[in-house]
Amino acid sequence: MKYIFISGGVISGLGKGITAASIAKLLQAKGYKVTNVKCEMYVNIDAGTIRPTEHGEVFVTVDGVETDQDIGSYERFIGDDLRSANFLTTGQIYQTVISRERNLEYDGEDVEVVPHVPEEIIRRVKEAGKKTGAEFIIVELGGTVGEYQGVLFLEANRMMKLKDPKNVSHIHVSYLPLPSTLGEMKTKPVQYSVRTLNAAGIQPDFVVGRAVLPLDDKRKEKISLFCGVAKENVISNPDVKSIYEIPLIFEEQKFGEKILKHFGMKPRQQSDLREWRKMVNVIKTAKKEVKIGIVGKYFQTGDFTLEDSYVSVIEAVKHASWAQNLKPVIQWLISEKYEQDSKALNELRQYDGIIVPGGYGSRGVEGKILAVEFCRKNKIPFFGLCLGLQMAVIEFARNVCGIKKANSAEFCPDCADKVIDSMAEQKALLKEKKYGGTNRLGAYQCQLKAGTISRKAYGCELISERHRHRYEVNNEYREILEKKGLIMAGLNPEMGLVEIIELPKSKHPFFVGTQFHPEFKSRPVAPHPLFREFIKKCLTAKK
Repeated sequence: MKYIFISGGVISGLGKGITAASIAKLLQAKGYKVTNVKCEMYVNIDAGTIRPTEHGEVFVTVDGVETDQDIGSYERFIGDDLRSANFLTTGQIYQTVISRERNLEYDGEDVEVVPHVPEEIIRRVKEAGKKTGAEFIIVELGGTVGEYQGVLFLEANRMMKLKDPKNVSHIHVSYLPLPSTLGEMKTKPVQYSVRTLNAAGIQPDFVVGRAVLPLDDKRKEKISLFCGVAKENVISNPDVKSIYEIPLIFEEQKFGEKILKHFGMKPRQQSDLREWRKMVNVIKTAKKEVKIGIVGKYFQTGDFTLEDSYVSVIEAVKHASWAQNLKPVIQWLISEKYEQDSKALNELRQYDGIIVPGGYGSRGVEGKILAVEFCRKNKIPFFGLCLGLQMAVIEFARNVCGIKKANSAEFCPDCADKVIDSMAEQKALLKEKKYGGTNRLGAYQCQLKAGTISRKAYGCELISERHRHRYEVNNEYREILEKKGLIMAGLNPEMGLVEIIELPKSKHPFFVGTQFHPEFKSRPVAPHPLFREFIKKCLTAKK
């Protein structure tokens, strides 16, 4: 197995994750089996207890691990389902080392931060390769070099390269600013970040230069001279309109071939990026717009808008739009303003479709319920995801079934009509304040009802989708909900839990809610069927 470590320098948010995913895509296109691993520096065991505005979206794997959003990027680029072995945190590593010490698995040694912590990191990285059968394991190190919390992961990289230099490589992604007052792209920040990496005992084999514009020869020569990297191994990674252009930009620079040459290997096949090129061409040329409004509450962080909170939803909309040669126009809509001014709901008319995504907590939920009601009454295509389904059920119960005090146990634990409630085992966990990793997580089966929008979209009866939630539709209210016209289009066959709700096609062009998160399974060249159907109906409803 070959191991490629990827670090970042100067600033966070450079795009290491997309760089790692793009490299994996290139090697995959050349005939090799690849997998990606993300190393997070935080002491949390997983990402499940972190606010979306703090660290971006929480992505859930098939086997139910709550991970960093980069795992989602990897899955979208390489088209494989990743699992728990592909995600490491400092918390996991220390938890394991301490547990082993308590069980006398170190044979009486004094357990030290070095070498025992880096050794556990190495063990896990190798385990990820073994479990996936990958020939290339691409390991992204979170954060930036020079941060105290990343030292032990760099140490693991150094130790691996020391023992097996032929099979371990390092790629450093760093930033070249272009100060407007100077008018010249500066390499000094890259030089400093590489020197910081050198101080950890690591010399990069490649430097990827992130900048507003492509790197010119002079910049590449300076990086080569002062960072000790061959000029041809300085790769340009400029700003682009779509992240899906990056593999093609790398391919033009023969990055994949250079990596293989570094390991003494050759491509097994001519790069198979035909479908990818076709998709990127649509991204660049599509003219006809489809306008989608996302009613959420995790957009704002100070004076800025954070798209990363709903990155999988946004990408799923894009994938479905591009597949139909459309240009998606996505707008963030803050649900709380509808609670303050009901007239503001009229802005929903200007969109071809509305999505209400997932979330936790009571803030903004009444605004979401009002948005759902507006979409239902005005026949605006509506797609509810997880919490979005629950908002739709509460709205329907209140305004169609006449259950005026209908609510969720999450927001109103003492209310009389909990149309959304938690399962018995969840209640026990909440009582004991066991929050981390205790949601209903990972893939579960769903049986689809014949004649429904969902059944038509999927084209089969039994599906599997990923979950992340504590609360469910209360089956005690199913009879009255169905009697009044709400279709339970999908049920979990083992537990009888509601997975999908719909309104009849005769009543509404597209009114669908899912308890699961379909966005996690959407791929650039293979859009999720429900998102595809939603975008299709947005166009027909518009006409």
